[in-house]
Amino acid sequence: MTMFTHTAARLTLASAAIAFSSAASADWSANAGLTNNYIWRGLTQSINEAAVQGGIDYADDSGFYIGTWASNVSYDSDDVYSYEHDIYFGYAGEAGDISYDIGYLYYNYDSNAGFDFGELYGTVGVGNFSATLSLLVNAEPDEGPGQDFGFAEASYTSLDYVIPLESGAEIGLHAGFHEGDFMYAFNGATDDYWDLNISIAKDGFSAMVTTTTLGDDDDGDGVEDYASMGARDNDEIKFVVGYSMDFEL
Repeated sequence: MTMFTHTAARLTLASAAIAFSSAASADWSANAGLTNNYIWRGLTQSINEAAVQGGIDYADDSGFYIGTWASNVSYDSDDVYSYEHDIYFGYAGEAGDISYDIGYLYYNYDSNAGFDFGELYGTVGVGNFSATLSLLVNAEPDEGPGQDFGFAEASYTSLDYVIPLESGAEIGLHAGFHEGDFMYAFNGATDDYWDLNISIAKDGFSAMVTTTTLGDDDDGDGVEDYASMGARDNDEIKFVVGYSMDFEL
């Protein structure tokens, strides 16, 4: 699992079907990692600073899995002690050459984030290619600034392709599209956007170059401005490196 892109470790959901179906007999496992920048759907969750992350998973032979994952997060330059804690469960398997994964993921934060929320996700994979759709299911408005969001008022669609190398390394190509009113309020993005990245990983080490189609953060584009958005540099190319370890329990 690629720690610096989340979720759910935070799963990179595009690879979740392959990861869980191939490891269904692993029972209990844990993961821990460190990254110079926690990126979620192309956007920094740590104001471009380092993050320590880890989780615990259970995967049954039937294809059912459940797990939890946590990371430090930051939403402005003065907020260095916030956290994200995720809980997820789902079912993954294979039908011939097609792999699949469906599940629910709940994102829990402290009050600095403003929202806790949950998503339904589904991934279909064929060979080294996978496609994922995530839909907002619920958001807790009591923790937010008086805003109420309904089902599917945000969505994320992603396409991923993995290229195995003879050295044992893997190159990953990713494109994702994020849209919806909740996405604006939660992450301060100024518009619907694409995120694009290319990564390479081997033996727990990962490196990634990532960017988005968002423009200058100071251009509110009709959306409420946030004083700290400039520190996120959502329109800039980012270089991310990390290391993660998996353990059987």
